[in-house]
Amino acid sequence: MMLPVRPRRSLLYCPGANRKALDKARSLAADGIILDLEDAVAPEAKSDARDNVRAFLAGDGTISGPGSAEIIVRVNGLATPWGKEDLAMAAGAGVKAILFPKIEDEADIHAAMDRLARAGSDAALWAMIETPRAILNLDSIARAARTHGRLVGFVAGTNDLAKDLRLGPPPANGHSPRFALLSALSLIVMAAKAYGLAAIDGVFNDIANEAGLVAECAEGRALGFEGKTLIHPGQIGIANAAFAPDPSALARARAIVAAFEDPANAGKGVLKVDGAMAELLHYESARFLLAEAQAIALRQAPSV
Repeated sequence: MMLPVRPRRSLLYCPGANRKALDKARSLAADGIILDLEDAVAPEAKSDARDNVRAFLAGDGTISGPGSAEIIVRVNGLATPWGKEDLAMAAGAGVKAILFPKIEDEADIHAAMDRLARAGSDAALWAMIETPRAILNLDSIARAARTHGRLVGFVAGTNDLAKDLRLGPPPANGHSPRFALLSALSLIVMAAKAYGLAAIDGVFNDIANEAGLVAECAEGRALGFEGKTLIHPGQIGIANAAFAPDPSALARARAIVAAFEDPANAGKGVLKVDGAMAELLHYESARFLLAEAQAIALRQAPSV
């Protein structure tokens, strides 16, 4: 029996003020769509963006089913002039997941949960981790998942984090362009995994630079992220490919699962599979990988 897995290889930000982008979002191959009311929307367009997102959600934007795209609304901060109305709209529309920006400590999680409850929403909560203070408080923020049980995961806000850190250009010695952010990114992943949360990498700004996106996706996956937030539909295919299970890893996983589930090996904790040692922890990892591949195949299957 496969474990339930939701693929989150690609989460595309879709500006709420851009009705054309909202209409196009319905047909994209992204694993998730983040209907954005925050950074992608100018202050004078906030009200119109909210109306556009409300209309989207009233249509077929919330198509359900095991292979459907995940719909998330990113609201403005609760302390802003728009946050309360954003949350009321999202709750009224029955949104299943809300992304809160500028989460910096456990108190912010409690405040977000309180606002959700008062709005009558049972939505899951996602937290943007995008400030130095948030990085320093990651353990307490993630721990709130056990208190409330509705915190789903972290989204790295790399642009805001780089701004707050006043980062200059990376050193010209072969380091990653995100060299100065790698420790923060790794901590985001570590805190998420410690508490059973999802971890999604930040955006890649240079839309025309496909090679750069490929490299950054590979880096994000190596750090342990499940997927990447995106700012353009043209980035979806690269992210989906980068964060999908490798064919050779899948073949190895199938062999491990077959070996451990062979009745002849019942009760054994260590097996030799294709010449390499495999323990029960490898069996668990293999089952998860196969479940992930199965979920991705379902996501890619044509709708009926």
